[in-house]
Formats: sequence, C-alpha cells, structure tokens
Amino acid sequence: MTRSIIDTTADHKTDLSLTYLVREPIHASNKASAIILLHGVGSNEEDLFGLSSQLPADMYIISPRGPLMVGPGRYAWYNVDFSTGRPIIKTEQEAASREKIVVFIREVREKYQPDSLYLGGFSQGAIMSYSIGLTLPGEVQGIISFSGRILDEIRPLVKNDKYLQHLKVLVAHGVHDNILPVHYAREAKEYLETLGVQLTYHEYTIGHQLNNEVLHDLNAWLK
Repeated sequence: MTRSIIDTTADHKTDLSLTYLVREPIHASNKASAIILLHGVGSNEEDLFGLSSQLPADMYIISPRGPLMVGPGRYAWYNVDFSTGRPIIKTEQEAASREKIVVFIREVREKYQPDSLYLGGFSQGAIMSYSIGLTLPGEVQGIISFSGRILDEIRPLVKNDKYLQHLKVLVAHGVHDNILPVHYAREAKEYLETLGVQLTYHEYTIGHQLNNEVLHDLNAWLK
C-alpha cells in the first residue's frame, strides 16, 4: 500500500480511544454492517480508508490509527525487526495494541451499533486482525487478511470454541510478496482449516500490495 502523510484537514475523529476516520453508510439501513480496517507498519489511518469508495455503500468503513509513531505521519501497532530474515516482534507492544483494538471495537459497537462487524487489515494490520479474531472470535463476525500472517505467539491463545465455526475469514495474498512471502498465507490456510472457520482463500500474481482483483473478491465475500 502507499504510505500516505496525514492530511490535517480530514475529519479525524477523536471521540473514541483511537483516532480514526469513518465513512457512514451512504444508503440508510437499519442493519448496517461495519468494517474496521487496520493499516500496516509505517502507514496511517488514511491508507486503507482510501478504499472506502470501492467498498459496499451500505456499510460503515472505519479506519483507526496505530498507537506507535515511527515517523512523521507514520504509525504502527508494534515494532518488528527483519534483520534475522524472519520478522521478530515486540511482544509486549503487540499485546498492548491488541487490547487497544479490542476496546476500540467495543466502542464502535456502542457508538455505531452495527448489525455485524468485520475486522481486517493489510500486512501488520492483517496480523492484528488474525490475533484478535482468533483469540476473541465472539468480538467479530469476520476477519480480512491482506498480505498477513498468523503469529506463532498467538496460537497458544486461540480459543477453539463454537464461535470459530461461525467466523468468516478471507485470506488474500500475492505470490510475489517479498515482505511477507506467500508461504505465510499457505501456513495460515492449513492452520485455519484445522480450526474449522469459514475460510475463503485467494492468491494473486502481485507483490505486497492490493489490486482491483483483490477488491472485487472482497466485495463478493462481503455480500
């Protein structure tokens, strides 16, 4: 994804525990669903929010800002070190951000009262979505993973209960991804199949990015 610098003229809301952007449903509905989109490391809430015009008009599109600043207009959910060839995370930061996102999800439910709620993200945002959805499957109706992975540290915390059988999961990953190679998606697929979630899995001939084909499949999955 393109890493955007925050436009200070945009309507960044601060009434909840994380700063966020929201696009309310264009068509009024008594049963509007919501998607919370989590950005990747070094990006911000405007990145995935830029997709809102290409997502269902009858849904809330909500994008919060990560709590860790890593540069001007650039944020993360936790710090990660790639120097060993494998990503090494700051586990205490990941755990703290996971708690913050869960609080934010509950605040969104109280404020906007969506009929159903999906949690998704790109790269690190996808990782956080997996972590929350799999450890607290009753909090969301679905997980969307764009170019993500399931943390080894999370697997012992996964709650293999009745909620997992009702959890929808969309996995989308580029076969040419050189940041988080596609083997992470394939490992996630194998693991998710053992959990019995409602899994939809796609690979694309792209790198660490999204394209129109991904968005088309996302919209079809949301129907």
